[in-house]
Amino acid sequence: MAHLHTEPGQYDLTVSMYVISTQPEPRLLLHQHKVLHKLMQPGGHVELTETPWQCVAHELVEETGFDLDQLQILQPMIRPPALPGDVLHPQPICLRSFPYGSGSTHFHTDLAFGFIADQEPRHPVGPGESDQFVWASRADLISLSPNATYEDARTLGVFIIDEILPAWQAIPTAHFSLDTPA
Repeated sequence: MAHLHTEPGQYDLTVSMYVISTQPEPRLLLHQHKVLHKLMQPGGHVELTETPWQCVAHELVEETGFDLDQLQILQPMIRPPALPGDVLHPQPICLRSFPYGSGSTHFHTDLAFGFIADQEPRHPVGPGESDQFVWASRADLISLSPNATYEDARTLGVFIIDEILPAWQAIPTAHFSLDTPA
C-alpha cells in the first residue's frame, strides 16, 4: 500500500521484518527494493483496515514468500499475560520514527520485528515485488557500502544478531492471533 498520509509533518505506520537464518551462522534476509534500489529488510505500510500483525503476515508472503507459520518470532523472555477482550500482538524489537527520504517532511513510524527461518519460503514473491535476495552475515552487513543499503537496516541487523538472538526467545508465530478485537 502507498503512503496514507502525504502532507508535511504526517506519519505513516509501517512494519519491517528482520528474518534471520541461524544455520550455519546468523544471516539476515535483505531484498533489493524495486523503487529505492537498496538492499533492505522486507516491510510495508499498515493499511487502514488491518492491525500491524496482520500487515506483517501479508507483507511477509508478498515480499519474501514466507508464510507466517514457517517462522518463529523473537520475543523477550518476560511478556504481558493475556488480557480479557484484547488481542495481544508480539512485541517489536524496535519502535522508531524517521523522515522518509532525504530532506523529507513526511515520516514513517516503524515497528521492527525479528524472525527465525529454518526453511525455504513456501511461495514465490508477489507480483511486482523484488526477487533479488541476499542472506547477509554480520560481516556482510558491516561491509555493505552506504550506497548499497540504509544505515538503519545495517545497524538493526547487527543489533539483532549480536544482542537479540542471545537474549530473546524464538517462539511459534501461531502464539499470536491474526484476529481483530471483537
